[in-house]
Amino acid sequence: MKNLIILGGSGIGMIAISIARELGTYTIGGFLNDVIPVGTLIGKYDKFPVIGTTADLPKFLENENNMFFIAYVGMQHERTVYNKISTLGIPSNRLATLIHPTAVLPKGMCKIGNGVLMAPLSQLSPDTTLEDNCIMLPNSFLGHDSTLKRFAHVASNATIGANVIVGKACHVGTNCTIREKVIIGDYSLIGSGSVVLKNVEEGSIVVGNPARLLRKKEE
Repeated sequence: MKNLIILGGSGIGMIAISIARELGTYTIGGFLNDVIPVGTLIGKYDKFPVIGTTADLPKFLENENNMFFIAYVGMQHERTVYNKISTLGIPSNRLATLIHPTAVLPKGMCKIGNGVLMAPLSQLSPDTTLEDNCIMLPNSFLGHDSTLKRFAHVASNATIGANVIVGKACHVGTNCTIREKVIIGDYSLIGSGSVVLKNVEEGSIVVGNPARLLRKKEE
């Protein structure tokens, strides 16, 4: 059985652990966290230790039994977080893909990268693509012929239509709807409950129904 090490903390990190346990294919090694002190336990009910920082990553990579999941969600600083994960040096085959048994995937009809998380009841249509490190939270949906670029994350109950491209390191908020044939530019944030009817420029924060530009990011 492989040993799973989470880069990050509570929230997405604990969701990843819960899915890994459901799959029954991993033991849980703990967290690498650059803020919380080593030895701190993360979790409200079941607790898991911080075992190091990302500076310790080369040491943990030496053990071929260790697999890694990147549980970062930048929200306001997607470009910074994306650049960080791009420099970690974790080989693609050492990134754990965690797909809950209730997630819906058309067999042989979609492409899923490494280090992907699909939470309970998330769903893909045929001819969809999830690049490395994408996250789909419960009840989220990706329509046919659509793509999530690397490190895009889709929150609970969001619906993404057909022939949509969600750029790298984007965040699609809870209960969003994105109509078909829309392009969401890299590093953008779609506010909770927004209805996106047209393309979104790179680095934008859009909100509302219909979604309108709130501001451009300063990163």
